[in-house]
Amino acid sequence: MDGMTDMPGMTMTMPSSSMTMSMASSTTTAAAASTSMAMGGMGMGGMGGHGCKISMLWNWNTVDACFISASWHIKSKGMFAGSCIGVILLAMTLEGLRRSVKEYDRFLIRKNANGPVPVTQADTTKTEPTNATTSGASTSVTPATVASYRPKVWEQGIRALLHTAQFVVAYFLMLLAMYYNGYLIICIFIGAFIGAYIFQYEKLGGQEQTSAAGEATVCCG
Repeated sequence: MDGMTDMPGMTMTMPSSSMTMSMASSTTTAAAASTSMAMGGMGMGGMGGHGCKISMLWNWNTVDACFISASWHIKSKGMFAGSCIGVILLAMTLEGLRRSVKEYDRFLIRKNANGPVPVTQADTTKTEPTNATTSGASTSVTPATVASYRPKVWEQGIRALLHTAQFVVAYFLMLLAMYYNGYLIICIFIGAFIGAYIFQYEKLGGQEQTSAAGEATVCCG
């Protein structure tokens, strides 16, 4: 009889163990699901029902695309068109800043040239006239050299400020290009073309180099 009473006790403990294992498995699954949902919410930027579409591969995303931050969330086609126009203007601004740096340097050089000109070697050296028939050598005239000029402290501060603004705009364009959105990259190219057409429209020739001679690339200033 004792053996028979022990057997029912054993059969009662087996369902209890299986129920415990089932509850533990359900708890683990729920925890994993909640973790994945939390990570998904972080990836979507906490946008609720309409999450951000962010891709590290080439894409043509328009509506629900996000750039730089969660606040730049494209919610309509009109907003995306405005963003494209802004990117074009930003690329044009970069070319304008590059031209402004050159023009300010030219302004400083002209201002220094209008002031008291220091005596240079070319000014003190005088070439004696020679008789071409007797010497058989031609006389070469040395052109006057422009004296070097070191900007003042506040002038150098303006030069550094213009360079920093140029660097910031170029870096911002690089960050936008890293989203690999085809529309934005095309807009960057369009802005660079229009900006170069407007701000690099200079006279060719002479002693001064043109804007095209100074830069081979457009990345990061």
